[in-house]
Amino acid sequence: MSNSRTIKPDDKGSVKGAARAPEGMAGLAKGLAVIEAFGIRHPQLTVTDAAQRTNTSRAAARRCLLTLVELGYLTHDNGNFRPTPRMLRLGGAYLDTAPLPQLAQPQLAEARDALGESVSLAVLEDGCSLFVARAEAARIVATGVRVGAKLPAHSSATGRVLLAGLPDTQLDDYLRECHPQPRTPKTLTDVDAISERILTARESGVACTDEEIELGMLSIAVPVRTARGETVAAMSVSTSTARTTLHDIREAAVPVLNKYAARLGRLL
Repeated sequence: MSNSRTIKPDDKGSVKGAARAPEGMAGLAKGLAVIEAFGIRHPQLTVTDAAQRTNTSRAAARRCLLTLVELGYLTHDNGNFRPTPRMLRLGGAYLDTAPLPQLAQPQLAEARDALGESVSLAVLEDGCSLFVARAEAARIVATGVRVGAKLPAHSSATGRVLLAGLPDTQLDDYLRECHPQPRTPKTLTDVDAISERILTARESGVACTDEEIELGMLSIAVPVRTARGETVAAMSVSTSTARTTLHDIREAAVPVLNKYAARLGRLL
């Protein structure tokens, strides 16, 4: 399994329509682009929002949104469109059939039990870290990461591990097109500093973030590599600054994450 696809990051969060084969269906492509436009930072969209995020006309975006309402994937209230639970079916098709999340789940559960913290698995998707599996610890206050969530690769621990696994040419392309936006006052936005963190992760096999994604959240990630040495995913633990320090969680988590990431890698 390889994750060497070309990366086209857009740190403003726009979902650009992909090139379509002559036999393709333009309406389907636009509808899927509208679906992908929803996310943690965009839980609801207006027609204008959808048009801007999918690079389509307002008329096309409106038709797509209303069609999705008719099919039960969206609700519509006062000009705002929101996903319904039926939207879970789309992601569920991948989670129920793809081998990586299925193989990862037992490893994530054992790592969670060893650490007492939630453990996740992410892959690189269009310049973002996409979470495809997770073993949740019982906590009153969760870290906010969930299956299907996307985080900017440049500012997340999983993303930096995944970027570190890219060939130099692809990493250079990513960094050249990267225009980081701060999510918190601690988010790194200097591309040279981000590059240094990624190269450090490549050398050490570990990436950490300290409140760069969300204030009060710490994250540690390590690569999941195949027998051929390809980085196909990142395994991570996220926790609260109220419970521990970055030093302490790194000391506790890295050996455990490496153990179960290696186990998963042997299965791929």
